Amino acid sequence: MRVQLTVAYDGTNYHGWQLQPNGITIESVLNQALFDLLGETITVTGASRTDAGVHSLGNLAVFDTNTRIPAEKLSYALNQRLPEDVVVQESKEVPQDFHPRRCASRKTYEYRILNRKFPDPTRRRNTYFYHYGLDVQKMKEAAQYLVGEHDFKSFCSIHTSAETTVRTIYGIEVKQEGDLILIRVTGSGFLYHMVRIIAGTLILAGNGQIAPEHVQEILKKKDRSAAGPTAPALGLTMIGIEMEDVF
Repeated sequence: MRVQLTVAYDGTNYHGWQLQPNGITIESVLNQALFDLLGETITVTGASRTDAGVHSLGNLAVFDTNTRIPAEKLSYALNQRLPEDVVVQESKEVPQDFHPRRCASRKTYEYRILNRKFPDPTRRRNTYFYHYGLDVQKMKEAAQYLVGEHDFKSFCSIHTSAETTVRTIYGIEVKQEGDLILIRVTGSGFLYHMVRIIAGTLILAGNGQIAPEHVQEILKKKDRSAAGPTAPALGLTMIGIEMEDVF
């Protein structure tokens, strides 16, 4: 049977999702836990390959197994074998031809900025501390120029291997909750470092280095050097993935 896992993790201690020759990854600990549980050599396939240090509340992964353990029970058994910073939130059987990267989906990420005078040590693992004041209204204005289908080449790492840099953003919400500024982005898919570059660019709008409407020019230039810096990985969390018309 084919099983889908919904996986939450604190990415601080990991070299990203994907298997790496010289580092522990989310994929590698899942594969090991599955081997320990089932006695089968398994390689999970993830819906999104999050970078080193990035967190998730709901990445999706699938794998095939011959086990007789009911799919919905696998989450309980796996969590007994996984480190405390990786937790399977749900396991369920899916059709044999289901592949998480070949289905239309809506992915949501959130970037968290701690905007205050001094750092907060209790929030150091999942927020980016930024002590200069930010104008949230200007960040909101800048963000709206990114909504829709665009060529996001300016908002993509030069090391990307993507065939096309055209993506669709369904919505961006920028809001402030006390000393936290949250940037939540939902789209059809994201390029390498795209959300972190969006965050870095919105920070420039928030601190007055660029006017909100300048985001239009950044898109038109299709040049990575035109956009803002890549914000640190620790502030980014994958919120979840919604599959469209799959089952």
